[in-house]
Amino acid sequence: MSLPILTAEQRSQERKGIKCVLLGRSGEGKTTLLKTLDTNSTMFMDLEAGDLAVQDWEGDTIRPSTWTEFRNFAVYLGGPNPALRDDQVYSKGHYQAVCEKYGDPSALDKYDTYFIDSITVLGRLCFQWCKSQPQAFSEKTGKPDTRGAYGLHGQEMIAALTHLQHARGKNVVFVAILEERVDDFNRKIYQPQIEGSKTGLEMPGIVDEVITLASLPDEEGNLRRTFVCQTLNPYGYPAKDRSGRLAMYEPPHLGRLFHKIRTAERQPVTFDDPTPKTPTAETQKDA
Repeated sequence: MSLPILTAEQRSQERKGIKCVLLGRSGEGKTTLLKTLDTNSTMFMDLEAGDLAVQDWEGDTIRPSTWTEFRNFAVYLGGPNPALRDDQVYSKGHYQAVCEKYGDPSALDKYDTYFIDSITVLGRLCFQWCKSQPQAFSEKTGKPDTRGAYGLHGQEMIAALTHLQHARGKNVVFVAILEERVDDFNRKIYQPQIEGSKTGLEMPGIVDEVITLASLPDEEGNLRRTFVCQTLNPYGYPAKDRSGRLAMYEPPHLGRLFHKIRTAERQPVTFDDPTPKTPTAETQKDA
């Protein structure tokens, strides 16, 4: 048995799924970006029961209503984790049990992208489940232990996100509400609106892309919806580009964004300090 080494050519021919967190304020139009993805190859996971904005979208939808149901969908969509015991969640045993319930997983081959709206609501479903588990109660008194519930919540959410991150060949878009607050020094801080702190802190390190959808002024002073894609942006929005192929600002179109990540040349690494320009009508003409 030889060492299973992948050559550079083999690795370049693999289809690489993009895992993306899409952030934006309520009402910014995050859910409507579903329409910028191919209808036939996109699965919409509607957790918010808030699909009014995309009621004319003709793609397929699933609607998990409990944390247990979501975990079943996650292992069905992402496949089993061979490193886990058969009695653990996301294991081969879990996967086989779910396949018996939902049928042949080859039915998912047609989907390239899973659009999950939203992890803000998903975090609430998870926390409700966590509050009923043994870890959420004191061993000595039997009374509810909030710290234990939040600890379990963080573990469960990170495990779910990590499992879907390893769904090779599939794009996964996690939608989340962007929360704005002011710290003790009167500075604006932006963060994902998710129950607990662990998920929001660790999530950017799990996914490939963190994109903030924001309305920013162009050179003429008109507000335009824009993707903010780089960490060092003048507005302090959460952003990250692991591909190195995205500009500071990109048109708000997920299909074109994914295409650019796969096909464009990497941005050259520079060490100067140019002043970033706000999005212009020219850069947004394809939005």
